[in-house]
Amino acid sequence: MFAAAHYAQFAIFVIACWGAGRAVLARLRPPSRRDAWLEAAMAAALGVGLYICAFQALAIFGLFRREATLGLVGAGVVAAAWQWRGWRADIRALRAAAPVTPPWSRFERIAALALALVALPALVAPLAPPAAFDELMYHLPYARLVAQQGTLGIHDWLRYPWFPYNYNLLYAAALQVGDDVLPHFLNALAGALSVLMIFRIGILHANRLTACIGAAIWLGMGDYANALIDMGVALFVLTAFVALWWWRESEPLRDGTRWLSLAAFCLGVAAGSKYQALIFLPLVALFVVRHERRVWRAWAPALLCFLIPCIYWYARNAVMTGDPFNPIGARVFGFSEWIPADYVQQVADVRDHAEMPNALIWSVFLAPFSVWWKRSAAVRAAGWFCLYSVAVWVVTSRYPRYLMASFPLLALTAAVGWQALGSGIAAGVRRLRGTPTTTSNSSRSGAGIGDWVVVLLLAVLAAVSVGQTATKVSMISLTPESREAFLRKHVPGYGVMDYVRRHVTGRVYQIALNEAIYYGPNPIWGDTLGRWRYRDYLLLSPGDTARKLAAEGFTTVVMSPEMVKVLSARPDFDKYYGLLHEQDGSRAYRLLPATALTAP
Repeated sequence: MFAAAHYAQFAIFVIACWGAGRAVLARLRPPSRRDAWLEAAMAAALGVGLYICAFQALAIFGLFRREATLGLVGAGVVAAAWQWRGWRADIRALRAAAPVTPPWSRFERIAALALALVALPALVAPLAPPAAFDELMYHLPYARLVAQQGTLGIHDWLRYPWFPYNYNLLYAAALQVGDDVLPHFLNALAGALSVLMIFRIGILHANRLTACIGAAIWLGMGDYANALIDMGVALFVLTAFVALWWWRESEPLRDGTRWLSLAAFCLGVAAGSKYQALIFLPLVALFVVRHERRVWRAWAPALLCFLIPCIYWYARNAVMTGDPFNPIGARVFGFSEWIPADYVQQVADVRDHAEMPNALIWSVFLAPFSVWWKRSAAVRAAGWFCLYSVAVWVVTSRYPRYLMASFPLLALTAAVGWQALGSGIAAGVRRLRGTPTTTSNSSRSGAGIGDWVVVLLLAVLAAVSVGQTATKVSMISLTPESREAFLRKHVPGYGVMDYVRRHVTGRVYQIALNEAIYYGPNPIWGDTLGRWRYRDYLLLSPGDTARKLAAEGFTTVVMSPEMVKVLSARPDFDKYYGLLHEQDGSRAYRLLPATALTAP
């Protein structure tokens, strides 16, 4: 029942998104190469973007309430019901006009089965309670505060109070109507839609094996057990480039200008969710300017559609801090909450996490040797996208998560590369056998060897996924007791944070428990960066720290086990701090009365 209830809520929102998105897509010129499932996924993705814009508008004016959220979702469901018959008629017409396709081969059926097994962890992972570092540190705390207040605000107790938070507005809506597991499903929705798109694109522009491999790689790389926003950004970047390609295939090109505006809108949603999405603007501008020079008929509407979902965040930052990209533009536009030392520390942290991305996508460099590279302009376009993305990533961060917006197309292009590798192995086997490549029987034998190579890869992914499924199932917490046990095991400091949330009414300062603040009071102060940085307090003596905290209105301090060992050993610590609660090594202290704080 726990899973059924969450999947029912999820299904209602998916239907609403599809209804809202198709209401717009139905007014656009159909793409030249039609695919019902790809168009359905595009409609749902567009619907997600429309809901984000609607929630943003409501929150700007302080009207983002549960009733408004339910009303918008209900309107989407009504739109879906209104269009159902028309969509079914389109499906029948497309099927009647489609050429006869050959039946699925043995290799393709095995690949499809392996893909289904790879999907198993993604189906159960969203049911786990929130336990990932970043979702607990700022994604969910921000969403919860927006859900409670119904408006957007600047919350300087968060590490990144000025970030664009488009996709987080979906999590705020989820918290208004459900529990804190529901945001995981909205993160998973982005992954599921992009997986479906990759699968259908693979079938349209390559073959079924390519589709299965690409979808499986992206499924294996996605994280469906959290409420981060990277997969949401990846969805809208992918949606934008699909719309951009449909615009490019429009005949004549000027008749497809609305697809260009749709691509711009999706990029705007992505840029309003994470700064990293801005890196794609030069590539898009270069692609568009090669084919379209009309400023007022094409570029102006596209620019407007790009700005609608994201201009609020950047304009607000520019007006209030002088830095539209706060805090990453600080060296150019000036520092506000952050100081130069914070900036240096953040850059150093990114460099410390620099590493090679998942090995499954390394085969992307083999794609130019594939037959599909020669046959399909879309595959070549995806390849150039991947080359650009990887080059920018290498020059800037080399942090794998910052490449995630490109992962769907990287996965698809890597699938082409894996097939090229399989074909190369097959050709090598033919040479070893001394079989002429012109012999049809030998060609079929070689192709079979190449197919087995990629099917073996899928089988390995499926085996790993089946093993992961049991782990994901064990993380599901069906009762308050099992949830408590899970969080105490996976979230350091959960116990003491939960105690402070339930029993302390004053301002709380936390030390080295960033990964648990979602389970603490809302708000709670203290961080390694920003206005409430630890070093501004902890480098002082215990007495001076206590006096500074008390002067700023704090009554309670919570700290991690490591900081307990360091700080409680300082001279006179017990004169200024009284133990309030201890659990799993973490402690909560109350600041002692003012008479003690001023004692010598």
